[in-house]
Amino acid sequence: MDHKVFNGELVDQVVKDLQIADLCNATIGEVLLVASRLEEITGIPFIRMDQGSPGLDANRIGVEAEKAALDRGVGSQYPAAAGVPELKEQASRFVKAFLDVDISPMSCIPTAGGVAASFSSFIACTQRIPGKDKVLFIDPGFPIQKSQLKILGVGCESFDIHDFRGEALRGKMESFLSRGDIAAIVYSNPNNPAWICLEEPELAIIGELATGYDAVVMEDLAYFCMDFRSPYGKPYSPPYPPTVARYTGNYILMLSSSKIFSYAGQRMALACISDSLFGRYYPELARRYGDSGIFGQTFIASILYMITSGCTASTQYAYAGMLKASSDGLLDFNADTSEYARRAHRMKEIFLRHGFHIVYDMDMTRPVGDGFFFTLGYGDMTGGELLKELLYYGVSCINLSTTGSLQQGVRACTSRMTEDLYPVLEERMAAFEEDHRL
Repeated sequence: MDHKVFNGELVDQVVKDLQIADLCNATIGEVLLVASRLEEITGIPFIRMDQGSPGLDANRIGVEAEKAALDRGVGSQYPAAAGVPELKEQASRFVKAFLDVDISPMSCIPTAGGVAASFSSFIACTQRIPGKDKVLFIDPGFPIQKSQLKILGVGCESFDIHDFRGEALRGKMESFLSRGDIAAIVYSNPNNPAWICLEEPELAIIGELATGYDAVVMEDLAYFCMDFRSPYGKPYSPPYPPTVARYTGNYILMLSSSKIFSYAGQRMALACISDSLFGRYYPELARRYGDSGIFGQTFIASILYMITSGCTASTQYAYAGMLKASSDGLLDFNADTSEYARRAHRMKEIFLRHGFHIVYDMDMTRPVGDGFFFTLGYGDMTGGELLKELLYYGVSCINLSTTGSLQQGVRACTSRMTEDLYPVLEERMAAFEEDHRL
């Protein structure tokens, strides 16, 4: 006798009805659809660990600033593609306050979420130098970014960092960069999905190689300051989070409002381009677009504007207000988001007690921290098998293989966990263990 919450026939029927070709390798959206449909049919709630959507209320400072901007009438005019001056100024202050990195307001560009930041960056980076037209992903990573390259018809290379931490990273990266066709290097820090964090020596390697091989590092900081093992998030006070910006001038920092301010619904982020890269002239960009060929100007006027025509004006003021309050020491966004670490700690404890293990369990020098995501494996199950089995027990997640990982396991997100679901998770994982004795 098994203890499944949902029988296999029902799950299989839902998968068939939704026309999902391969449940074991389903996308985030497909898993979300399956879980939602099963909830709708049965009325039984899922433990939703699939989509990385914020699980906290939108920051009130942003809400009030946006309302005030609308009341001032900003909704009647197109905003400049380069961004409203107030946001650009506060973005520059924020980067200095929390990273101790100098980027001028001119080089801080608002985008319609981090997805638009990466899409625009991929275009600019892969078109600036003839022959440098591929992107190197340090995986695991955000699947949507590879999907963006498919739209653009841009090639990519990737490797799983699991076995290449520390100095081993250098040789692995150089095996790709030495071919001469890598235009950009992409990773998230903290990492989606593994929650590993690249450390200063590793970022120094990446920065050195980016300079040496003239590749642009696209550093995705969607989970900014959310490595809760260190007391980050105090304005103008060390310690500062690690960043490649200390080791190269070839970088674009992507800062999103979605997670640190729970402002995901308004689609607002920043592409903070190093001043040296922003002002660099590329003949190929001038030839292609018939513009100045200056990287930052082409990025804004010839690329980003064609994608989104700028960002919602009122939301730019909302983001500016939250950045200003943070830099002024009036908003402790790190204290707010630390709730995710508490959730991860409790969830991990339940899973580990019932036979699971953490797949990406170590950084270069210390155990991985608790935060927005974590990874799970169970015995010798593949990631696809584990994803499917957990669905039977009312737990939704995604297969690590869809993120570029070579490890067997799944990604778990903490954002939608609520107090009433911990005993439910405990009961279901006890049943899972009973049915899958190791």
